[in-house]
Amino acid sequence: MITIKEVKTNRDAWRFTEFPNKLYKKVPAFVPALSLDERTVFNPKKNPVFEYCDAVRYLAYDGKKIVGRIAGIINHKWNNAYNIKKARFTRIDMIDDLEVTKALIEQVTTWAKEKGMDTLIGPIGFTDLDRQGMLVDGFDQLNMFITIYNHPYYMKHLEALGFVKDVDWTEKQIKWPSEVSEKVRRGAEIARRRYGYRLLKFKKKKEIFKYIYEAFDMFNVAFNELYGFYPITNKVMDYYIKQVISMVQLEYIWLVLDKEDKVVALTVVMPSLAEANKKNKGKLFPFGWFRVLRGLKKYDVIDLYFIAIDPKHQGHGIIAMIWEDGIETGIKHNVKYAETGPELELNVAIQNQWKDFEWVEHKRRRCYTKSI
Repeated sequence: MITIKEVKTNRDAWRFTEFPNKLYKKVPAFVPALSLDERTVFNPKKNPVFEYCDAVRYLAYDGKKIVGRIAGIINHKWNNAYNIKKARFTRIDMIDDLEVTKALIEQVTTWAKEKGMDTLIGPIGFTDLDRQGMLVDGFDQLNMFITIYNHPYYMKHLEALGFVKDVDWTEKQIKWPSEVSEKVRRGAEIARRRYGYRLLKFKKKKEIFKYIYEAFDMFNVAFNELYGFYPITNKVMDYYIKQVISMVQLEYIWLVLDKEDKVVALTVVMPSLAEANKKNKGKLFPFGWFRVLRGLKKYDVIDLYFIAIDPKHQGHGIIAMIWEDGIETGIKHNVKYAETGPELELNVAIQNQWKDFEWVEHKRRRCYTKSI
């Protein structure tokens, strides 16, 4: 008999975080999340998103054995902004047993209905910077450090329970160019001369903080129309900055300023930490940091986290400016491939930026929806 228990203790929180690491222990494509971050994200004392979100976590047991997990989220600001009543599920993992999945979904559904919700979507997190999208294609491909991995039976279980596709994201593997094309250089030069844009690179991390809040304000504008997005607050910005600032590589951060020195674009790229975190099993201590630091120095794959451009400045050659320097930086480090993060399949602008690159689409993710 399957029983569901709410996560209430630190011990249960640890079990919740570690369950997928045990489930996928022998799966080559699986890359664990950082265990420390996964526990922090659900801590109301540390994650300021709880100022406007509710969340709950559950574990599924078969006797004394943990066989599944799930979390529920309600982003009240997002719901109020769009006059909707949607709850989200996230961190869903389970053995290949439909009864387990059914029990987990029913528990989150009950929780959501008690709070007045009429729809359940997922997997999707608190914000657009959280993990989202169930893998529906590309199960043999190494997962990114920032994305979800799951078995093929997950989607079969959800569809058997009445969930349908709401939206898909795609991921590409891009062969890194051996040189900067004349088309890119020409576009970058037009952006500089005609529109007065300039590319800003940092030499010290403390320099980032002069622009970071303005950059994230622009990020909020650029991503405002994307699926499930709600602008993040300064406190939430601080939360994410604190998570990544120790690992960011300055030469892979690009800001673009306009004539008035206002931030109009932000791009963040990282050396791939997939292999390092897989070896670390999601743990930074006691020796995980050494593998991470080594991965930041020695790599041939980079991860494209996001590119945000103010809508008023799109189509003016900004992307060419970023790629002119970005391609040269990758060549300097002997990069072979780049992995894109999840990109909405209907986001024409983001999809079109790769038309002059050599790439393959090798993963697809899905957010499901169901009326409750």
